[in-house]
Amino acid sequence: MHSDVSGELDQGDEIGREQEYVSMLYDRLDGLREQAARRLTEELRNTGGTQQARSQRDSTVRMYADQVEQYSAVEAGLCFGRLDGDDGSRRYIGRIGIFDTSGDYDPLLMDWRAPAARAFYLATAANPQGVRRRRHLRTRERKVTALNDEVLDIAAASPTAHEELTGEASLLAALNAGRTGRMRDIVETIQAEQDRIIRADLPGVLVVQGGPGTGKTAVALHRAAYLLYTHRQQLSTRGVLLVGPNATFLRYISQVLPALAETGVLLRTQADLFPGVQARRTEPAETAALKGRLVMAEVLANAVRDRQWVPDEPLEIELPQREILTLDPTVVREARDRVRRADRPHNLARALFDIEIVHALADQVAERIGADPLGGENLLSEADRAEIRRELREEPEVRATLDELWPVLTPQRLLADLYATPERIAAAAPMLTEAERAMLHREPGGWTPADVPLLDEAAELLGEDERAAAARRERIRSLQREYAEGVLEIARGSRSIDVEDEADGGEILGVTDLIDADRLLERQEESDRLTTAQRAAADRSWAFGHIIVDEAQELSPMAWRLLMRRCPSRSMTIVGDVAQTGALAGTPSWSEALAPYVADRWRLTELTVSYRTPAEIMAVAADVLTAIDPALRPPRSVRASGVPPWDRTVDADRLAAELVAATAREAVGLADGRLGVIVPAGRVAELGGAVTAALPEAAVGEQPELANRVVVLTTEQAKGLEFDSVLVVEPERIIAESPRGHSDLYVALTRATQRLGILRTP
Repeated sequence: MHSDVSGELDQGDEIGREQEYVSMLYDRLDGLREQAARRLTEELRNTGGTQQARSQRDSTVRMYADQVEQYSAVEAGLCFGRLDGDDGSRRYIGRIGIFDTSGDYDPLLMDWRAPAARAFYLATAANPQGVRRRRHLRTRERKVTALNDEVLDIAAASPTAHEELTGEASLLAALNAGRTGRMRDIVETIQAEQDRIIRADLPGVLVVQGGPGTGKTAVALHRAAYLLYTHRQQLSTRGVLLVGPNATFLRYISQVLPALAETGVLLRTQADLFPGVQARRTEPAETAALKGRLVMAEVLANAVRDRQWVPDEPLEIELPQREILTLDPTVVREARDRVRRADRPHNLARALFDIEIVHALADQVAERIGADPLGGENLLSEADRAEIRRELREEPEVRATLDELWPVLTPQRLLADLYATPERIAAAAPMLTEAERAMLHREPGGWTPADVPLLDEAAELLGEDERAAAARRERIRSLQREYAEGVLEIARGSRSIDVEDEADGGEILGVTDLIDADRLLERQEESDRLTTAQRAAADRSWAFGHIIVDEAQELSPMAWRLLMRRCPSRSMTIVGDVAQTGALAGTPSWSEALAPYVADRWRLTELTVSYRTPAEIMAVAADVLTAIDPALRPPRSVRASGVPPWDRTVDADRLAAELVAATAREAVGLADGRLGVIVPAGRVAELGGAVTAALPEAAVGEQPELANRVVVLTTEQAKGLEFDSVLVVEPERIIAESPRGHSDLYVALTRATQRLGILRTP
């Protein structure tokens, strides 16, 4: 049990004392940032030396650039807590570790991830872990604005306090604060059940099941930061991938990890997991569900085999001087079958097929020009035959025939050709119904997110040819240039450096006077100087050290295949809620999703407390949860807002006008928060247009920064987000739009932190 007390001394005096210490920490932080910026600039000035020396300097440049970025990112809320021990010791807790370099290197600020800091999140009156008092510091910019003390003494505990909450006052203050369009970290208010998941062991697959508002996403992000801190050497070389449900969600969470001093995690959606492809095309949910089924792996394997063509009739190849060679279908079939037995990917097997066919053609030529007129053995030597084969390989007509019989394919070409040709679909997918095959047929013109796992599967079947390798090298070069410009941008923000001592009248030069992006790019190319995340983003075959998947219940079986290829070690954190599954090909159970890859070798942990959703709103959502599965139980809310949800029915022809009026009323009631208007997907353009026409501050759909105070969006777009107030429009239509409509409505109803309103039509 915990007790929030006013403090043994005057609060103002205590804040003043804490301000002195916090100001000292910021002075140290400024010194560290200035030192890193100076060293970055000095390293950028050094352009000569051996390649080994340049490579070492480039690694140093990246290290100092990362430090400058990290020191800037952790400035907000640098220090947020203090632990007073039974032995009289004091430990300040913050976002990074800062040490006293003038003495014994004692910690001035302890990183929240350090083992000794764990008591800040776990100590209770029943198990104080050597802690007498826990202090929560609230800061704004660099000023201490308030503090809350918890004396871990059962005798002094308040009967009104919640036993399971750590730092109740700080937690409730954070929960009741207005939303900003960016997710905040929870490093100051991590609760015990969350901490146990964040600090769970690295190996294996950890599944985090939790209902709306339980902090699943925050736990996943803080776990990424913790794992990188604890297993830095192991994960810094292989990297960490975090997969989110949509681009809006990734923008929403994008500032959390930098604020935790981690900038090396690769954030991606499923649509971005195939390098060089941006999958933004839309398609019916039923088509996406079909593409997500495991049967598509068999369809693609058949599609590849179908491109290994055997003609029905003999093929004539006309060479110069009107010489004609003939390829019999039996010869082609036998060559194809021998190559298939080698069990190589299609593109890599092409060389073997070429050998088989060229040898067969060379034998024809040899029979014509080397035949003994007296009927004896062929007069050509093996060297003569080898020369014939070499000449045949160079003949354009022969190469064209080989391309026709066994084409070198990219995943994009294989899939585009399959979709565009009903005959190819029929040949590759005899196991599908006629209606399902018709769903796959489409004209070229971009890729959908559901295509990405299929492209990845195709890449595995085809193997990488030289053209794909060249495209990957070009992607890497583009990333190198972006990195070079980013480093110089960081350096521009640091102080100019004297070339000689300023007192001696030396010239003052900035780093951009000494090196430009092109020169820095040359240095990068010499040593392949990309960050781990950048290299991983450009390389489809990259094996990550750890993968974190948020909203994992939305993944199809084919998407799971893709992710498992990206992590052969099966070190993964899977975060989601099967009750919120909206995708038709989504996960019905964690066992079904994971069994093909790890059998029963995975751990399940649950988050049971909803911090975001007030009890009044959770009661409404609980009825929908029962419709999904009567056995499911909603998470327990830790607070009540005091504002009951309202539910109103309006005439259908008045819906747009009533929605505009309701939106305006709710917007006025928001001091500095945000309002989400969740509408049926089929009416988002119509209703969104009505709202934006009346309210200039409103926006529709996925906005670049989600900065608008009022946003009209669909349930899919709202997944993973939160708003102070939410209006749900036509819930019956949301249900009707999808076979998993109740799950969609459950998501929509649980996005609010304060207020909920529902508009229905008869």
